Amino acid sequence: METTFNSPTMLGVLMRFMLEAIFLFILIRLLYFRYTKKEKFLFTLFLMGISVFFICFILKEENIGLGIGLGMFAILSVMRFRTRNFSVKDMAYTFATVGISVINAVPAKGIPILGYLIINSIIVASVFILEQYLLRNTFSKYSIFYDNLGLLKPGNRNKLIKELSSRTGLDIDRIKICYIDFTREIAHLEIYYKE
Repeated sequence: METTFNSPTMLGVLMRFMLEAIFLFILIRLLYFRYTKKEKFLFTLFLMGISVFFICFILKEENIGLGIGLGMFAILSVMRFRTRNFSVKDMAYTFATVGISVINAVPAKGIPILGYLIINSIIVASVFILEQYLLRNTFSKYSIFYDNLGLLKPGNRNKLIKELSSRTGLDIDRIKICYIDFTREIAHLEIYYKE
């Protein structure tokens, strides 16, 4: 089975593609969609992973320089993605998708199936751990105008947080005063809360 997995035969390619599909599903559907809720990029990421897998396989089999092929693909990808508003997290998931696809497409001598499982698992587990860490330590920001200037004094910080939490229904962690308009008696505040 080891020799079949790393062989350039159709069975070997299909075995590696099945491994690829499993880890792409975990990365894209179970992790990316769970944490970003961006359904519109699911198709793009899956198709990109599948395309990169087969492009790398064909380039490797045709003895075209894999570096040149990946370089051309990277240039085209960067040009394409610079035209859209991709967040840094979306680009990281794109890079992970391409990475998993390249790793699974090119058979490496001396790496057994277990090695591929471990490498793919490390990538997916890293994404999960980072998402969990960021989820615990990330706050959402909301901008509001506030009319009770008396609570903006430094000694009333806890009262201010308590009142704004009850008014908004949010679990507010901290507040930033952007500016105070004394003539209209309102303040522009940014509140930071956990969702």
